[in-house]
Amino acid sequence: SVLSRYENQITILSDYLEEFPETDEPVWILGRQHHLNTDKSKLLLDISARLWFTYRRKFSPIGGTGPSSDAGWGCMLRCGQMMLAQALICRHLGRDWQWEKHKKQPEEYHRILRCFLDRKDCCYSIHQMAQMGVGEGKSIGEWFGPNTVAQVLKKLALFDEWNSLAVYVSMDNTVVIEDIKKMCWSPPQSSGAAHGSTHLHRSALSRNKNAAGFCTGWKPLLLIIPLRLGINHINPVYIDAFKECFKMPQSLGALGGKPNNAYYFIGFLGNELIYLDPHTTQSFVDLEENGTVDDESFHCQQAPHRMKIMNLDPSVALGFFCKEECDFDNWCSLVQKEILKQQSLRMFELVQKHPPHWPPFIPPTKPEVTTTGAELIESTDKLFELEEEFEILSV
Repeated sequence: SVLSRYENQITILSDYLEEFPETDEPVWILGRQHHLNTDKSKLLLDISARLWFTYRRKFSPIGGTGPSSDAGWGCMLRCGQMMLAQALICRHLGRDWQWEKHKKQPEEYHRILRCFLDRKDCCYSIHQMAQMGVGEGKSIGEWFGPNTVAQVLKKLALFDEWNSLAVYVSMDNTVVIEDIKKMCWSPPQSSGAAHGSTHLHRSALSRNKNAAGFCTGWKPLLLIIPLRLGINHINPVYIDAFKECFKMPQSLGALGGKPNNAYYFIGFLGNELIYLDPHTTQSFVDLEENGTVDDESFHCQQAPHRMKIMNLDPSVALGFFCKEECDFDNWCSLVQKEILKQQSLRMFELVQKHPPHWPPFIPPTKPEVTTTGAELIESTDKLFELEEEFEILSV
């Protein structure tokens, strides 16, 4: 039966490759160029390596009494998960990392995947995202837009000490270099700054602690730029600049789609966008006993979807990842060269200094919460630690 499934998969992949038209035009996937006439197999591997998050069913009810499936409402949340997962893969495994079915993967890969499982104690689960969205004015089960998902990811990242990301969401179509550098170079928080969150369980936090403690130096940057590229339809003047973003080595693609129908865009061919579609409902997958995850359903091994750029809803969010400061400096140079200087009507602005008419920029910090019972858990953990130390001393 395993061999049969493997042969069927080969057939699916073969069909998938044939769906691309015969063309000399390059295909761009998240900053990597592929040529259909010479390296279709590499293109296939590159697409299937992306973590693919879809609707799931039969997970524990959100909030204890809420929905146990996100089918019909969670597509933009899943797209946000995919963009963030790509950032974490670049952070820990590198952009050139590839996934192969049944091949042993490094522990970092499984740890990344565990961040997104549909459990209330996982850092970026559908549970955490839906509940954090309440603070953004979205009821659990309500559809999110690109900007709302970006704001939710920014808040959840404050509790994720293992990945230690600085998440910057631009305001008013403006990216401020000074603010980003201030945030990425901000000193680490003290360990006593906060013990928990109204929506984030402490067990989720403890699993994401950096073994070396709190990070120092430049914090890897997840840059999200929510945009409105037209009124009812995308303005054609933005198309070339939008496509240029997928060519940048820092590219994490884009969140968007059609009204109430979200997709994760990872590249383009000509005037068609290539995207991963979250609108497939799969069963909840939990941790194995050894701490790994049966990951086959988290990688799309079917034909990638394509849509004409002009059919895109004008509300989108671009994503970029800069692991080091030099990556960010390089991104700024590319934006100046490929986007800002080439456009009469700019897709977004990149400025050096914080606009004086804006409120002062304060790097976000983890809020102190005193109403979750986390303090009791913290004190209990310390009690156990003291007991263990006492036993060691006694011996």
